[in-house]
Amino acid sequence: MSETGEEWQVARRRKGTARRARSAQGTSASACQDELNVGKTVHRIRETMSGLRCEDFWQEWKGQLLMAGSKPSENGKDAELPSDHLEEKRDGRTYPELECVCYGLGSFSSSVSARYQLAMLLLLLETRQIPLKDCSVYDPVFSSGERDVLRELGLTVLIENEEGKRLITRPTLFYLMHCGKALYNNLLWRNWSTETLPLMTIIGNSFSDIRDRMIEREFQRDYSYITQAVVVCEERPLHCPSCLLDVFNDTAVITFPSNSLNKLPQSTWAEPPEPQYEHCPDLEIILRDKQS
Repeated sequence: MSETGEEWQVARRRKGTARRARSAQGTSASACQDELNVGKTVHRIRETMSGLRCEDFWQEWKGQLLMAGSKPSENGKDAELPSDHLEEKRDGRTYPELECVCYGLGSFSSSVSARYQLAMLLLLLETRQIPLKDCSVYDPVFSSGERDVLRELGLTVLIENEEGKRLITRPTLFYLMHCGKALYNNLLWRNWSTETLPLMTIIGNSFSDIRDRMIEREFQRDYSYITQAVVVCEERPLHCPSCLLDVFNDTAVITFPSNSLNKLPQSTWAEPPEPQYEHCPDLEIILRDKQS
């Protein structure tokens, strides 16, 4: 499967349990992680990238991302983006010039799954030719050593817990592997308009799978923005071999075509209220005011 020669097994991710376990793991191991050998850790990540390149499913992921990035709008013409947001790549096609944001990666120095997800992120950046410095990463469980590794790789490490509430102004790829439902919901709320959502591409948990695993009335009550988005977004499932299901299961490329968004009533977009999660004792994300 990989060139690292490792044998590993992690619990299947369901309903945020993996995120909670990964957060606890990151806290308990932080002292060791602060003493990371940066060069050795970077080398292991690059080895993992090489292993993923040899996997057949990588070509599918690569193709799906390129397809999502170059898809024309509903009128058959290229999406109406300012010329400074478009860039011609080596294949001669024009793609939006992307930024990237990654939340919730986890403790990649102690979790093999998180390391594979980081390696996949780097491959996706390479595929879309997104400069490493234009990819911002954050997880409250990162140790100081892990932040040093990310900076050594060339990524931009955020210092503030945004709770997913980032307003975008240009085409942006969000890499949100196995993040909590509240983080997706917050991100949608902050960008809840027919002008902004089409700028967003998400690689993360399938919204339809999230809906199918929840009681409908609770889904609608607690995660109203995912509830509305799931009926108008376009999902392309990203398949992976059985040996990597615990790393990449339930993953999709999610986009928001303008023609689909316009099918929702205009009242949908008027003064969207900020999510409060009054009925969610187990929120699956670490809030800014709850960080130690």
